[in-house]
Amino acid sequence: MSHSHSDSHGQGLGHIVPASIFKKVFATLVFLTIVTVAVSLVDLGSMNIVVAMLVASCKALLVALFFMHLKYENPLTWVYAFFPILLLATLLGGVFIDNPMRHAPAPLSAPAK
Repeated sequence: MSHSHSDSHGQGLGHIVPASIFKKVFATLVFLTIVTVAVSLVDLGSMNIVVAMLVASCKALLVALFFMHLKYENPLTWVYAFFPILLLATLLGGVFIDNPMRHAPAPLSAPAK
């Protein structure tokens, strides 16, 4: 009674990424964090939040591509990952459009009209 075992145990492994790639991505994330802090110390007016969101988006993209291994996935996984990003961009776009239209609230000690 012999069993023929032709099962390859190597299947199911993801793409093997060298540790040097992760180190470079980590260094880039640290650099972008320093950029975020530096930008927060500079007064850019209404552009502060835009620059901060751009840097945060770059950091999120790096995390998704390398640490979540989306860079090496099939196109269907990209579709599943893209939909929440599109939803988030739509919601943030609504906030950015609405933000300049907000008025400062009246002070509490303002005289009644």
